[in-house]
Amino acid sequence: MDNTAPKPGPLNLITDVAGIKVGHAEDRQARTGATVILPDQSVVAAVSVMGGAPGTRETEALDPSRLLGGVIDAVTLSGGSVYGLDVGSGVVAWLGARGRGYKFNSTDVSAPIVPGAILFDLANGGDKSWGECPPYRDLGAKAVAAAAKNFALGNAGAGFGAKAGNLNGGTGSASLCTADGLQVGALMAVNAYGSAIVPGTGSFWAAPFERDAEFGGVGVAALAAGDAGWQGGTKADDAGPRQNTTIGVVATNAALSAAECHRVALMAHDGLARALRPAHAPVDGDVIFVLATGAYELDEEMRVRDLTAIGTYAGDCVARAIARGVYEAETLGEMIAYRDAYPPKQS
Repeated sequence: MDNTAPKPGPLNLITDVAGIKVGHAEDRQARTGATVILPDQSVVAAVSVMGGAPGTRETEALDPSRLLGGVIDAVTLSGGSVYGLDVGSGVVAWLGARGRGYKFNSTDVSAPIVPGAILFDLANGGDKSWGECPPYRDLGAKAVAAAAKNFALGNAGAGFGAKAGNLNGGTGSASLCTADGLQVGALMAVNAYGSAIVPGTGSFWAAPFERDAEFGGVGVAALAAGDAGWQGGTKADDAGPRQNTTIGVVATNAALSAAECHRVALMAHDGLARALRPAHAPVDGDVIFVLATGAYELDEEMRVRDLTAIGTYAGDCVARAIARGVYEAETLGEMIAYRDAYPPKQS
């Protein structure tokens, strides 16, 4: 691996990883949405669940000891709490109709493996009176059909109706690429109990990792925890299970095993802790998936060093993606956006 400092890819999105596409779909009336991370073909994957109140689908299939050894076809992220888990059903149907997924010897039917995670946006003021027909299966099908290299940030996809501390949350993404071809990227849907902003300032906790003023270039001058240490979005005794969550996906073109993907997922959570204070709270459902497309071969003699670098880059991308998600969001109802709360100072 090239030891020179990596740089953001051309798009500064997770789709700078070759073979990865992303699709969004939203229900604006309900103030919710879904995101699908779609590899061009089945990939090795893993997951790390570190929040106290997660909501997930098919994560057990990612265990290396299971039948498929962590090989998957797509990942879903969604609003809607438990209702949002149905996004996976729409994606499975879409993929299966196109012959993608695990093949059984005795039949032509495919079984797509699509893990996912959800966040809580049921109390954001949107119309959730859907009765027995929640929109999430349809959102999944629309999102996967829309998968492309370019996609929106902020009020988009799974982060459409999200909240981060006292501000509007959102969907963010970032990437890092080395000169010799290693690619790492992250996509995060930010609905955190903790704050992405240093209390009383417009500085992001993730400011030390910012590239090219990608979330405003405010800098690190005010970066100090102080006595308060953090700003919660709600009083602790008002925060309930599954009401807050930051969920996301890291992708790399490195050829990693499922166990190595899991190590990267664990390291990627460091980025979540760098960008939010507090992180991994009892009321957060923090989940990070890692996908490895396998195009970039690691040097076996330097494999441990290179795996450590990939995990470090993953954490940096996660931190930047979280800040970008909050920075790019626009005010939605009573949820105030960062750029409205902290407008740029006039020179």
